[in-house]
Amino acid sequence: MALGLLGWSATSSAAEPPESEIILFLGDSITYQGTYVTVIEAALITQYPDRNYRIINLGLGSETVSGLSEEGHAGGRFLRPDLHERLDRALKQAQPDLVIACYGMNDGIYLPLADDRFAAYQKGITRLRGKVIAAGARIIHLTPPIFDPLPIPDRVKPHDDKPAKFFGGYNDVLGAYSDWLMDQSEQHGWTVWDLHGDMNQALARERETDPEFSYSRDGVHPNAAGHVVMAGPVLRHWGLKTTEAGTPVHDQGEDIFNFVQQKQRILRNAWLSEIGHNRPGVAEGLPLAEAKAKAAEWDAQARALAEK
Repeated sequence: MALGLLGWSATSSAAEPPESEIILFLGDSITYQGTYVTVIEAALITQYPDRNYRIINLGLGSETVSGLSEEGHAGGRFLRPDLHERLDRALKQAQPDLVIACYGMNDGIYLPLADDRFAAYQKGITRLRGKVIAAGARIIHLTPPIFDPLPIPDRVKPHDDKPAKFFGGYNDVLGAYSDWLMDQSEQHGWTVWDLHGDMNQALARERETDPEFSYSRDGVHPNAAGHVVMAGPVLRHWGLKTTEAGTPVHDQGEDIFNFVQQKQRILRNAWLSEIGHNRPGVAEGLPLAEAKAKAAEWDAQARALAEK
């Protein structure tokens, strides 16, 4: 194995890979995009090809953990899905040892900070946590990604609650949600990793040399580079190494990443269809058994490359 330029690596000798075998990712459309999940899994396979990690991505577009939905969402075609509509089924069928949950981006429904919306988020996260623990699994909370108004000036509003546009200071709302999660870590021992802080810092560094830099064309969904930053907290805590592009540090790192990405894409929609959800417009997945068979071929190829 040849080492390349490290993008993320362990920062502490205490960093170690997860003991859990079945790891379930829950989140909204950003998790559904899945690039940060692929970055993490490809690094796990590369460094630990003999371990039987099974990564399940059940991110769902538009979803909240708060159960809220703004006026006019999706042009009035449907309300935002609520994680709790499908959570019991997801835990029962996936049977994870570990859940990694990333919520918040949609939960403030792109409006200014308000007590009722904040309380709904807190209640939803607490309910999620309780369900996961009751199912016999552990949970890691990721603070939400950043919102960036810079690339969408025509869609940003200054302060009012009118729908169809984003509140310009929405990243501060996400910051409040992140601070609350971090407080739960300090006060109650929750495992919370600060993705939001990492993204804020990375964006600030980039803008020192390029004031127009952004990780997102629409202010919400990170590009590939943004997903690499998102993966950073998990990579560091698990002692995983990648290149700056997010591929595993290996001579065949790009090929390993591509095999894992193909595997994740086919499994993602298959799992969503198997468990069921109420979000229109999601592509129907293959029957889960068929998707698992195809995914196993890509997984085997990725592991074979990793062992060279």
